[in-house]
Amino acid sequence: MGERFELSWGKARAGELLENWPRSEDGGPEEPVLLCHCECLDMSDQLRMNMLKAYGIPCLSVDHGDGNFGRLILGMSGEGVDIFVPKSLLEDALALCEEENNEEL
Repeated sequence: MGERFELSWGKARAGELLENWPRSEDGGPEEPVLLCHCECLDMSDQLRMNMLKAYGIPCLSVDHGDGNFGRLILGMSGEGVDIFVPKSLLEDALALCEEENNEEL
């Protein structure tokens, strides 16, 4: 009962992503590479991103076209999203996604 929860909106999660993103040899964030493009009609993008995070693979998504507006109004991007992972973790992420659906990305 004595626990306090911090409410946050929007870009507050960006700090968490940066903290978990691997570092390159020069100390900066490692290069992100494209894992896949997901259509958002069945929430597959969120399911895939949550699975990756559960296995310790940080990821970020980029909405296409009017995706930010669609996410605001509909709760999803109408044109899908691209999911990016750190370059050093791409093989692990691909293996997880292939096992998830038994399909090639």
